[in-house]
Amino acid sequence: MSEAYRFVYRGGSGEIVEKKSRFIATVVPVSTEDEALAFIEQTKKKYWDARHNCTAFTIGSRHQLTRCSDDGEPAGTAGRPMLDVLLKEDIHNAAIVVTRYFGGTLLGTGGLVRAYSGAVQEGLRQCTILERKDGLKLELHSDYTDIGKIQYLMGQRQIPTLSSSYTDSVTLEALVPTEDVAAFCDAVTEATAGKTELIRGDVCPYALLDGQVLLLEAPAGDSSPGDSGSRHQ
Repeated sequence: MSEAYRFVYRGGSGEIVEKKSRFIATVVPVSTEDEALAFIEQTKKKYWDARHNCTAFTIGSRHQLTRCSDDGEPAGTAGRPMLDVLLKEDIHNAAIVVTRYFGGTLLGTGGLVRAYSGAVQEGLRQCTILERKDGLKLELHSDYTDIGKIQYLMGQRQIPTLSSSYTDSVTLEALVPTEDVAAFCDAVTEATAGKTELIRGDVCPYALLDGQVLLLEAPAGDSSPGDSGSRHQ
């Protein structure tokens, strides 16, 4: 079972100014090293006239791949502090470039660390960051007398409904966090005196976006971030 983790769903950019030096942070979601390197190269071309384009990225559910670069700044004053922000905030599958336009005043090592860290934090504030979880698709077949009890239990646990069908009986497809499946099934069985049929389906990664369920298309290992998921109420 994969752990839950935070990832960049939509990237963004932010800017801070320190002693007339501009620090522009650009953040994007990535799922491979090639994607991260292509983004870095593209950003360097965009800001070709800048003094520095410092970089950091982390990929994987456990930060299996991390890289950073000071791009000419004193060693340890840019890339590593940028990466440390991503790791401290537990942000996965993200790449960031902080572009510096020199303002004429030296900041010193401490000032550089604070500036690059602050730029990353400002960039992340402009992003959409979601929490990726694993959920089990669970079909519940019930009669009308018990559906209210089931919906109450789902509401208590904030379990979303993916689909519903109302005919001579009721069928709900719920997405239950994997760690809550056993307890939820036991609660439904007890509340409906065993009359609800429970059919377990696939485990899939998902996230919540603006109160809606976003099904992620990646396998149940590491998810590929981006706008490729589908939403459900």
